[in-house]
Amino acid sequence: MAKDLGVDHKTLRTWVRDAGQATRPRAVEATAMEMENRQLRARVKEFELEREILRRAAKYFAAETSW
Repeated sequence: MAKDLGVDHKTLRTWVRDAGQATRPRAVEATAMEMENRQLRARVKEFELEREILRRAAKYFAAETSW
């Protein structure tokens, strides 16, 4: 069928998969939520790393200034 349409079989498979997901709105919502969760988890890791760097810097400078 892909040959009849003049497209690659992988492209046709992608179209069929996307069409199947479009008929299931909850699946699309779940996918969007999963993507948002992944992004938020990545941001949390970034913030935790930044907090750890700041904590170590504060500890270093506090030790350096104590006499």
